[in-house]
Parts: sequence; C-alpha cells; structure tokens
Amino acid sequence: MNYILQALIFIGLVPLSTAFAAEDLNPSAPKLLLIDNGVVRVGIDRSMGASITWLSWTEQPGNVVNIHDPGRLIQQSYYAGKSLDRTADGQSKDWSPWSWNPIQGGGVSSWARVIRFERVDDATLFGETIPKLWDMPDEEANAVMRQWTSFEPGTERTIVVRNRIECNREVSDAWGKALLRPQEVPACYFTRDFDQFRSYLGGGKWRTEETSIGPPWRKATPPLNAMACFNDLGQGIAIYSPTANSIWNYGPHVNASSNDPYAGPCIHVAPISRVRLGPQSTYEYRYWITVGNEEQIAASLDRLMKKHSHEKAVLGNRTEAVK
Repeated sequence: MNYILQALIFIGLVPLSTAFAAEDLNPSAPKLLLIDNGVVRVGIDRSMGASITWLSWTEQPGNVVNIHDPGRLIQQSYYAGKSLDRTADGQSKDWSPWSWNPIQGGGVSSWARVIRFERVDDATLFGETIPKLWDMPDEEANAVMRQWTSFEPGTERTIVVRNRIECNREVSDAWGKALLRPQEVPACYFTRDFDQFRSYLGGGKWRTEETSIGPPWRKATPPLNAMACFNDLGQGIAIYSPTANSIWNYGPHVNASSNDPYAGPCIHVAPISRVRLGPQSTYEYRYWITVGNEEQIAASLDRLMKKHSHEKAVLGNRTEAVK
C-alpha cells in the first residue's frame, strides 16, 4: 500500500476495509448488498450508483424505495455554481439551464459508475461512486461520492447514513465559483402509497402537512428536522436530518396509488441545506431513517434527538484535506 493511501486511511477519508477493494468490480459480484438486523433490512445496489435501493421491515416486508429511474432512490444530490444552457452539448431540454448537479444514481438516462462496493461487516455497507450530472444523458461529474450505511446502535428500527462528496472541478470551469445553493440531504423517493406526511414535534406529537401533486413539490419546515410519510396501514418512514437548515421539499407525484417500487408514481421527501459548494469543496453529513408505526417512530426520534440534535455537517476544501 502506498504512502498516500496510508495517509488517507489515517485521516479517515478512506475506510481501512475498503482500501484493499478491487478498483474494477467483479461483474459476477452481487448487485444488491443487504444488511438485516431481524427487524429492518436495507440494501445498496451497485448497478444504481450504490444508492439505497431497498428498505423494508417486519411489518412492511416489501421494498418501499422507488427505483423507477436514476433520479429516484435514496441518494446523494448536490448543486453548485451557475446554471448553464448546454443543450448544444446534449443537455436535456427539460433540465436546461441547470447548475452543476452530481447525482449518485446517475444522469437523466444513465446510471452512475461504482468503483467500490462492499459489506464492511454485518451492520455496515460501503459504496464509492463517480456520479453523473443529472441534466446530461451520460456525463460523469468531476466528483467522488462515498456512503456508509449502518444500523444505529441502541435502536433496532433505525438506519444511520454518512454521506460525503469530494468535488474535483477545475477552478476556472464554466460553472464558476461557489454560490449558495440548496443541497438535498438526502433526496428520498418512496412508493406512492406513503402519501400521508407529518412533521414530528417531539414528545409523541405530530403536525399533519398538507399535500398536493408535484412537482413542484410542497414546502415545509419541520421544527425538529424530522418528517415522516405514512401509508393507509399506519406504517411509516421518517427522515431525521439534523444538519438541514432550510425548507424541506415533499409531496406525492401523480394522482395514483401504487406500492410498486418500479412504478412511475412515487412520493418525495428531501431535507434541504443551503451550502456554498466550490470547485474543490468537500461536504459530509449524516442522517437517519427510522421505520414503524407512529408510536414506534416517535420513540425512535426522541432517542435520536436526545443523542444527535447537535450534529454538524462538515464543509471543507479537498486540496487542503489531503495535505
């Protein structure tokens, strides 16, 4: 192992268990890696950018993640720089002009490339991805995304996810300097039947959020940075993103009901942080997903908030980080 790699492992940029992973993935290796604690099952898919593509639990044994296209899933999504009209270069007319928008899942019609993909242990999955620019059919972004997906200690219904992006843009490229842009922390898409939205107020109390068909998505400001979506069976999925600092996006897509993860209809939830990502920025944050009925989710969120309400995102410079 070379000295640069040793240094990266030492400062935590590359986990030790992934340092020896093959750069070129074995095409016969599993496409879906799962971890299961007996109550919750979660998985990442190497054919879909190593995004989270599977979530289920005891009372909800089927997958609830919408995986209709590369823009869905549960994934990293960031925005930076100026909005550009690049239709002459093949940019989608539906997404023009558009800012620098690396997507973990892929572009409008292509999936992202995964370069590291493994089960670290029985409770942790790791993926490393070269994202695509969302507005382009098949253009890789000058960036690397890493994701660690684990079970939260002490609560059997909760997943904790650590996300990191390293931007490798040229300082003088067309998107230009850092601008204050909304970052999806993270972008979540679930099956269309989870269309009842509530913000958590603490102590077992909830606020029902109004819904309308999107996009454009509805806006809400959950006071404790936690929002859940429920189905008619009373089962729900809550996102707790303590580093979010802006209005959340949420809502159902298409006036139809479906529990099919491959279907076009879906629902969307995205905590938002407004952050200045520059050409050489690094950005890292954590969020939590907890599942179950309203009472179970409330109990899990109360524990998480007691433990993680002071969580901070880390914004830095990639060049300085590796010196």
